[in-house]
Amino acid sequence: MLRAIIPAALFIVLAGFLWIGLYKDPSLVPSPLIGKPVPEFTLSTLKDPTKNITQADFAADYALINVWATWCVACKQEHQALLNLAAQGVPIFGLNYKDDRQSAIQWLLEDGDPYVMSAFDESGRVAIDFGVYGAPETFLIDRQGIIQHKLIGVMTPVIWQNQFVPKINQLAAAPTQSYE
Repeated sequence: MLRAIIPAALFIVLAGFLWIGLYKDPSLVPSPLIGKPVPEFTLSTLKDPTKNITQADFAADYALINVWATWCVACKQEHQALLNLAAQGVPIFGLNYKDDRQSAIQWLLEDGDPYVMSAFDESGRVAIDFGVYGAPETFLIDRQGIIQHKLIGVMTPVIWQNQFVPKINQLAAAPTQSYE
């Protein structure tokens, strides 16, 4: 009898986990970096391999870091939303992830460039330090260089309004702190 109960119990437990998983939003993967400083890095900029970009370049009241690539279909879907945000003055920095430099430059020339600057992460090493699962992903960074929010997936106007604007408003209302 025990030989029949154990497989049935395992099946029920597994089915329960699968059932719960059906109702979870896959874009809400928690990031262990929320509340921590942006990882330190130095990469060449996409457009000029002789110029570097570091985490210090994100110094502003807030900034977005958008992980993107030309091979990423979802990145193409969110591109217009990023252009619209950039047109409204939102500072967006790109992290071009495991891509071909010339293809990425061409894509920005043809489709528009929403980025203040894009770092070229050909190996994906810096993206790994950020805990990137894939592209696109967008991080909200505060004025102290602390990661405040992470979006896995496509940025849309609704996501911008519901997830990012409230966080940015909180940042604006918060007193300036030093994390040194």
